[in-house]
Amino acid sequence: MAIRVTQSMLNSQLLRNVSGNLNKMNNLQNQLSTGKKINAPSDDPVGLTFAMRYRNELSSNDQYIRNVDSALSFIEYTDTALGQIGDVVQRARELMVQGSTTQPDTAYSAIKLELGELYNQLTEVGNSKFNGKYAFNGEQTTTEPYPKLGVDDNSTAAKAYQVTTDSGQLKLELSPSMTLAVNVPGNEIFGEAVTPANEADSNNLFYVLKQACDALEGGRPEEVSALLGKLDSRMNTILEKRSEIGARMNRVELIQGRLGDIDQNLTELQSKTEDADLAYVITNLQMEENVYQASLSTGARLIQPSLIDFLR
Repeated sequence: MAIRVTQSMLNSQLLRNVSGNLNKMNNLQNQLSTGKKINAPSDDPVGLTFAMRYRNELSSNDQYIRNVDSALSFIEYTDTALGQIGDVVQRARELMVQGSTTQPDTAYSAIKLELGELYNQLTEVGNSKFNGKYAFNGEQTTTEPYPKLGVDDNSTAAKAYQVTTDSGQLKLELSPSMTLAVNVPGNEIFGEAVTPANEADSNNLFYVLKQACDALEGGRPEEVSALLGKLDSRMNTILEKRSEIGARMNRVELIQGRLGDIDQNLTELQSKTEDADLAYVITNLQMEENVYQASLSTGARLIQPSLIDFLR
């Protein structure tokens, strides 16, 4: 049975087609202006799932990259501080070698004076701060580890060689399920705190310099000579710690390179999922504009003439 087509049906169909063409043009224009082919969940539900996953992984990876940068900066700062300590110890050894031989009292006084300044310099380095945190006091990063008392201070206050620094480790998460300590506790570098039980055998760096100064003041070069072995032992420990820091630095740099590769791969995957092919969009937009213009031209012929047209 034939279906009667009315003018109203023609008009309604025309409006639907024109509206559909405008909607297609609107979607393409959104893609062109945003550069994204997914601007709403309905555009590609499956693609949106992958895009959200890539965004989460990129966000986590970016945080790991920031952690690696922080770790590398802290380790480099620690390595610099250890280098400064090594320089001080080397100079102290040269002075103690001079003081281990017979010298005039004025020479002993001059050597003692410089050793005292080196003692103060070690205290300054031991209290080094990086980004507002004390580098050599474990997890107690807001507490100054070593008291700023001179080698000749005779007060009852705790001296640098009597301090036990915090042994906690500052750990940063550099990748999933992987953390790395970036600090070295002060006692591992300068030596354990001096107590009556270990006083005779202690090679605490501060205490060795203190003993050397006392021996020079009393004109006892043989005692200064005996302290050189303890100083060398502490120097070897410092070199070992610096080697350990260097190994950590190498590992962090490897992790940094791997995270950079992961970031690049995830960015490429995200781009393939979300980004619009501009050449494809521009071509389709031009085609839809032509279709829209054609639908308007055709519709102008379908609309029923007015009464004025019949009266002509």
